[in-house]
Amino acid sequence: MDIMKLTRELGRALQQDQTYINMSVAEQQCNEDEALQNAIGEFNLKRMAINNEAAKEDRSEELIEQYNKELREIYGRVMQNEHMAAYQAAKNEFDALMQRVTGVLSMCAEGQDPDGCDPDACGCTGSCATCGGGCH
Repeated sequence: MDIMKLTRELGRALQQDQTYINMSVAEQQCNEDEALQNAIGEFNLKRMAINNEAAKEDRSEELIEQYNKELREIYGRVMQNEHMAAYQAAKNEFDALMQRVTGVLSMCAEGQDPDGCDPDACGCTGSCATCGGGCH
């Protein structure tokens, strides 16, 4: 049994899952939304302006504060965009799926029965650093 071959098959299955498809469609809609892309570009330029000003020896705290205020306004516009909101929702759903997949793999790596381990049953994220115990 080739573990990497099976991993690639799992990767293909993930890409065929509806949560992945939803996320991909939402991402494409974001990429095609000119107003959103302009706002993202504006956000990145403002962030660079903040970094450039902050790196100066004689930086202006007032200017940095003004840039930060503008950055927050731009960020709000980006996050309120309907395509970005749809993408965020789809990405959150896909991330939850990936957490469950990772949780099952982690539990299996710890010796759990692959057919019986259920990270959702105990709220397992797959990371023992965030664990309150009692899962496995």
